[in-house]
Amino acid sequence: MAKAAGSAMLDEMHIQQVIRRIFWRLIPFLGLAYIVAYLDRINVSFAALQMNQDLHLGAVAYGTGAGVFFLGYVLFEIPSNLFLLRVGPRLWIARIMISWGLISAATVLVSGEWSFYVIRFLLGVAEAGFFPGVVFYLTYWFPLRVRARVISLFATATALAGLIGSPVSGLILSMDGFGGWRGWQWLFVLEALPAVALGFGVLRFLPNGPANVRWLQPDERQWLIHTLHEEANSRAAHCRHTLGEVLTSQKIWLLGIVYLCMVIGMYGITLWLPQILRAVTGADDLTIGLMNALPFLAAMVGMTIVGWHSDRRGERRWHIVCSLILAATGCALAAIANNVAMILVAFSIAAIGVWAVIGPFWALTTSFLGGAAAAGGIALINSMGNIGGFLGPYLMGWFKQVTTGYGSGLVATAFVLLLGALMAASVKPSFSSE
Repeated sequence: MAKAAGSAMLDEMHIQQVIRRIFWRLIPFLGLAYIVAYLDRINVSFAALQMNQDLHLGAVAYGTGAGVFFLGYVLFEIPSNLFLLRVGPRLWIARIMISWGLISAATVLVSGEWSFYVIRFLLGVAEAGFFPGVVFYLTYWFPLRVRARVISLFATATALAGLIGSPVSGLILSMDGFGGWRGWQWLFVLEALPAVALGFGVLRFLPNGPANVRWLQPDERQWLIHTLHEEANSRAAHCRHTLGEVLTSQKIWLLGIVYLCMVIGMYGITLWLPQILRAVTGADDLTIGLMNALPFLAAMVGMTIVGWHSDRRGERRWHIVCSLILAATGCALAAIANNVAMILVAFSIAAIGVWAVIGPFWALTTSFLGGAAAAGGIALINSMGNIGGFLGPYLMGWFKQVTTGYGSGLVATAFVLLLGALMAASVKPSFSSE
C-alpha cells in the first residue's frame, strides 16, 4: 500500500509504538485529572447522607442543588472551549482545575438551601469546558482510527472516580466530629485539594501540542502532524467545518439530544444511588460506599470493551444505540428490584450501558469536526448533554417526593434512555454537508 510523503518513514509497527507512547504520556495524567473532576462533581451524593439533615434539604431541594451545577456548566461551556482555543490547552485546563478545586472546598461554608445552590452553580462555572476541552485536545494527538478507544479509556476516569471515590467518601464521612467539623465538610475539603495540586501540575507537564515535544522524534512528529492534517482536510472537503455552520447543523443538535438523554441517565443514577442503597439496606456510610463502587467497576470494564470493539469494527452509531438500550434495561430492572443484590446487578447493567456510550459517541462527533468548529461543536453538544445533569437529579427528586419511592423515577429514566437510542438510530452514518 502506498504511503503519503509525511508517513513514508514509518511502518505500521512504528506507528503503533508512537500511538502507545503518546497514550502513556498523556492519558494517565489527564485521566487522573478527570477522576478528581468527576469526584468533585458527584461527591455531593455522599455528602447528602449527612448534609441534607444538617441543612434541612428535602428531596427536591437536594436534587435541585445537585443539578444546578450543570446550569453554570452549560452556560459557560462554549465560551470556555473557545478560550482554550485562543490561549492554549495547558493554561486553560490549569485555570479550570485550580478554580474548581478552590470552589469545591468552599462548599464547607454552605449553611442552607440557597447558599448550597449558589456554590454548586459556581462550581459548574469553574469546571465548564474541562471534558470537552480535553476531548478537543486529544484531536491534536490521536488519529481517528484509535479515537474511540482512547476517549473510552480516558472517560473510564468517571467510572474509576466512582469505584475509588465511593469507599473513600464513605471513609471520610466517618471522620464526623473530628476537629469540630461534620464528615460532609471534611469530604468537600479533602477531595478538593488534589484538583488544585494537579492544576499546577498541568502548567508544568502538559504540552500544548505535538510540534515541539522532545519525546517524539522528528519523523514521528512529521507523521503525526501530517496524518492529522490529512484528516482535517478530508473533513473540510466533505463536512461542515465553520463554527457558524456547526452551531446551526441539525445533526449537531440531534447528537446533543442523544447526549442529553445519556446524561440524564448517568446523573439520575450516580447522584441518587447512595441514598437508594441507604433506603434499601440502612447500612453505615462505609458499607454504602463499598456497595456503591460495584456499578462503577462494571462500567469501567464495559466501556473499555465497547470502545475497543467500536474501533475494531470502525462503527459508532449502533454501538451507541445498543449501549443506550442496555442502560434503559438496567434502569427498568432497578425499578422492580426488591433486594440489594438485584439492585446492584440492575444498576451495574445500567452503568455499563450509560458509560459505554461515551467512546463511540465522541469518536463519531470528532470524526467530522475540526478547528474552531470542533471547539464550538463539542462544547455545544456537551452543553446540551449536561442540561441532563440538572434534569436527571431534579426529576428523581421530584418523583421521590411525589411517590415516596424511587421506582417511578427509574422508569422515567429508562424511557428517556430509550428516546436517546431512537434519536441515535436516526443519525445518518454520513456527515456530508446538508
